[in-house]
Amino acid sequence: MLPERRGDLLILSATLLASAGWLFSKEAIQGLPPAGFVGWRFILAALLLLPFCYRQLLAIPRANLFKAAAIGLVMALNLILWIQAISHSEGIGEGAFIMSLAMLMVPPLAWLLFRERPNRQFWLVLPIAVTGLFLLTMGTGLSLSMSQLLFLLASLSMALYFNLNSRFARRIPPMALTCIQLAVTGIASLLYSGLLESWPAQIPPHTWGWFAASVLLATSLRFVCQSMGQKYSNVANAAIIMMLEPVWTVLISVFWYNEQMPAQKMIGCLLILLALIGYRSRNLLVWYRNRRVVNISKQG
Repeated sequence: MLPERRGDLLILSATLLASAGWLFSKEAIQGLPPAGFVGWRFILAALLLLPFCYRQLLAIPRANLFKAAAIGLVMALNLILWIQAISHSEGIGEGAFIMSLAMLMVPPLAWLLFRERPNRQFWLVLPIAVTGLFLLTMGTGLSLSMSQLLFLLASLSMALYFNLNSRFARRIPPMALTCIQLAVTGIASLLYSGLLESWPAQIPPHTWGWFAASVLLATSLRFVCQSMGQKYSNVANAAIIMMLEPVWTVLISVFWYNEQMPAQKMIGCLLILLALIGYRSRNLLVWYRNRRVVNISKQG
């Protein structure tokens, strides 16, 4: 098998594991407190990564460690909002598409925080995304349900995380950075859980099965597949394949939870997906042109 095709299959596997993670998480929090579940999930995931990056961690300057940990707190906020949204929702498909809007929230936040104006492509796709969000969430009138509001806030916090992470954590090796932020997210979530949540006296055995699947498959194995896939897959293919995560999540939700997806919501999902593809197309075009220039120069 060609390395590039192997990379594409690994990226595809990562999106399937990510979408399955929505199911694992929703099932696990039927027997575990939401923030407590996130806390232990991410601490264990960090411990699984630690043997592969502890030498890198020892070499990181203290100032960069503090920056990575601070950004990890934003990640913790994102995960707490996300898991609370899942706990209030009947299905998971609608939320996956709302969360995917985080990529379109990154440019306006960068403009607000760092004075980086969004490109023209963003303004072209924004009305499409807003229309899709309206069709997806406004089926019962001009009001948002609690889960929809929490998913929107989680999407906004994810956009904030992307902005901060891309600027303040570039000098840290990716695996070490992931380990730090997973650990910080886990600790912060457990502190939140200890203050505001109560643990049940008895936890059903099958809940631990969903918890183990979340840690081993949806977190650790997904990270390995995504990292290895990005090593072999080209940027264009990887970007398109990664957009499939909310699609798989909708299919899982319809099959597992019998989530109702009437025509209005389906059109909303398609419009959001179209907006994401349209926004990414400019970056993919730039990548293709740069690659073509490099190939021509090599031939010359």
